[in-house]
Amino acid sequence: MKAMDRGAKTVPTLKIREMAQDERPREKLLARGATALTDPELIAILLRTGLPGANAVDVARQLLKRYDSLSGLSRCTVQEIEVIPGIGEAKAIQLVAAFGLGRRLANERLARQKLDSPELVHELMAAEMRTLHKESLRVILLDTRYHLIRIEEVSLGSVNESIAHPRDVFRPAVIASAYAVIVVHNHPSGDPSPSQSDHSLTRRLVEAAELLQIKLLDHVIIGAPAEGRQPYFSFKEAGVL
Repeated sequence: MKAMDRGAKTVPTLKIREMAQDERPREKLLARGATALTDPELIAILLRTGLPGANAVDVARQLLKRYDSLSGLSRCTVQEIEVIPGIGEAKAIQLVAAFGLGRRLANERLARQKLDSPELVHELMAAEMRTLHKESLRVILLDTRYHLIRIEEVSLGSVNESIAHPRDVFRPAVIASAYAVIVVHNHPSGDPSPSQSDHSLTRRLVEAAELLQIKLLDHVIIGAPAEGRQPYFSFKEAGVL
């Protein structure tokens, strides 16, 4: 972040109020809609102000550069963002809240669909779970039409391991009178390939589901997109379930 590093030589830039009116982010959004704005311009509206030598758009541009992409920035916590020059706690909270709303909006449509495929599960869960730095195991509770009741986090583990017992996975299903469940967890490494412990957990979940007479539709592992592989692994697609 050369433009914001302490002691670095900066090139003066125009303040937002000094820009042509049709180039100011707020005015541009009012006149042409959000789609007309770049990612830095949209973020600048949330930031409102920059710092000496860098306006809000410059600060937003440097944020995206620091974290490689909008997706990378969306994974950051308030604590990670607030220490960056030109941000602070209030702006960091606004950014994290905006990303949170975006994920919920994306999930709203899927919540009304029949969740009966790993593709839909991935679409529902991936945006949020890829932002996590630790393994999180969650259970999707479904009614008799395979519509979403709710999603509950069962455990939050280390960087490469989540610890859960079948009773912890099925307890929310029993309480909610769920007809079926889908178990989901993430691999922060990005590789969705199942470990031996993932296989072991799935076998134990199958046994518990049969005993409780609750349908275990799938166990999906969320990874990251990469050339030559799917961004998720489905035990159902693999023929285990």
